[in-house]
Amino acid sequence: MEQIFDDGFYMKKALAEAQVALDKGEVPVGVVVVAKNTIIARAHNLTEALTDVTAHAEMQAITAAANSIGGKYLQGCTMYVTLEPCSMCAGALYWSQISRLVFAAEDPKRGYRQQGTPLHTKTEVAAGILALEARALLHAFFKQKRK
Repeated sequence: MEQIFDDGFYMKKALAEAQVALDKGEVPVGVVVVAKNTIIARAHNLTEALTDVTAHAEMQAITAAANSIGGKYLQGCTMYVTLEPCSMCAGALYWSQISRLVFAAEDPKRGYRQQGTPLHTKTEVAAGILALEARALLHAFFKQKRK
């Protein structure tokens, strides 16, 4: 059976990272960064584990991807993330010059679009890929926290 490498395929990999975060008691946000149909970075939120408010999945993935390619610019790369990035992460994505951002669930309160944070002018954006699955993980996390 031929493997189809499309946005859904890679977002499922990001959702697997979000599940790892959920299992660790972190807000379930997961990321993969892809270059030439190869995953070059995987990450999930580590803010609790590292007691670091900047340890968002996107920040971890940007660093890992830059290390993987040996440069600070992520041109030619696509980031798949399960939740719309916040302003901090969008700023880092801006500076990384990532070519494409694909996110699952929107974040109407803290998302970069609501806050008015721009991405690089050459960054293409796709939203809503497997949004229901991403939202289900987030609901599970917050339901667990409210107990």
